[in-house]
Amino acid sequence: MPAVLAVVGWSGSGKTTLLEFLVAQLAARGLRVNVVKHSHHDIELEPPHKDSARLRIAGAAEVMIASPYRYAILRELRGEPEPPLAEQLARLAPADLTLVEGYKWEPLPKLEVWRPALGRAPLYPDDPLVVAVASDEAAPAGVERTWLDLNLPGEVLSWLIEWMAGRAKVSTEQVVNRG
Repeated sequence: MPAVLAVVGWSGSGKTTLLEFLVAQLAARGLRVNVVKHSHHDIELEPPHKDSARLRIAGAAEVMIASPYRYAILRELRGEPEPPLAEQLARLAPADLTLVEGYKWEPLPKLEVWRPALGRAPLYPDDPLVVAVASDEAAPAGVERTWLDLNLPGEVLSWLIEWMAGRAKVSTEQVVNRG
């Protein structure tokens, strides 16, 4: 099974900035990386006057917008519950790694992005699935998790490559030099 890692943390901690760096670096190494981004807000991907939005608003269950550059499928839930993450992951194309931003409650291995200055408690003490923490402060005494310097994203990338290699049971060089 391809590796799936959730990147979790409080709003404003830097999850998206870190993910942007990691995805760019892994893609540059020839790895295919998928991302699932959870949002608690309504998602508006197209202006209401566009044809695709008009058809969705008219009652279409799903609308696919397709071009020579990309495509997107918009599905209206119309009161149905949000699909579980496993269902969302099954819709994705195969990848070497899927990074999930959010979904703190899911039983996935997690990288927590934690900035103490935000004044929010860390997640790692209460979640045994947090396998590493990236923070802008040193690890508190007694912490037995991998602790990474958020200000050194290359360090986080190195850890992630090692983590992927361990999951895939291949050498780090195979992950790094893939292609």
